[in-house]
Amino acid sequence: MRISQLSAVSGVPIPTIKYYLREGLLPAGEQTSATRAEYGERHVRRLRLIRALLEVGRLPIAAIRKVLAAVDDETLSMHLVLGTAHYALAPAVEPHPDDEAWREARSEADRLIAELGWRIDAQAPTRDELAQVILTLSRLGMPATGEALRPYAEAAMELVMEHEIGTISLDRTREEAVETLVVGTVVHGRALDVLRRLAQESTSAQLFGISGT
Repeated sequence: MRISQLSAVSGVPIPTIKYYLREGLLPAGEQTSATRAEYGERHVRRLRLIRALLEVGRLPIAAIRKVLAAVDDETLSMHLVLGTAHYALAPAVEPHPDDEAWREARSEADRLIAELGWRIDAQAPTRDELAQVILTLSRLGMPATGEALRPYAEAAMELVMEHEIGTISLDRTREEAVETLVVGTVVHGRALDVLRRLAQESTSAQLFGISGT
């Protein structure tokens, strides 16, 4: 297909496609003449992934380039490819190793992960994310131990296994697997948050005798 057809199929404007080509995010098409190239299904898949990373994941171009490089590196396992995408989505958390409260929170996070038997890289930014959550809860005077967070961890694992990572088919392309991960992490994460708040309102109405409408 020509670039105009690629634009129509993907929904990505031609100037944007040309920008992705210049930036090396989208592989070049097959040249059929000095001014014309042909594109195929792999370009459609790559554009879908770029849009997911950009519009859903809100990643900067530099982070998208890093994720795409992992997707294209056939020496990397699917686990490492998905890990690259996952870490790119993680919000920045600045560790404070000189702060005693931070060190305790990080130790509690590491302890919970170990007790759950989860295989998490020692340098995973999500460890610091969890430590930040524990530290915030502690400063607010709320339960901030691994035991208090265990029900959330167990619910998260069940959700991921049944509806997210566990549903990624082994015969999917690497682009499709990463796209599924991005959508599952960001969009389904938002859905879970909204449903939790709806459940909280409904439970509050039941417990405190306020009738719904």
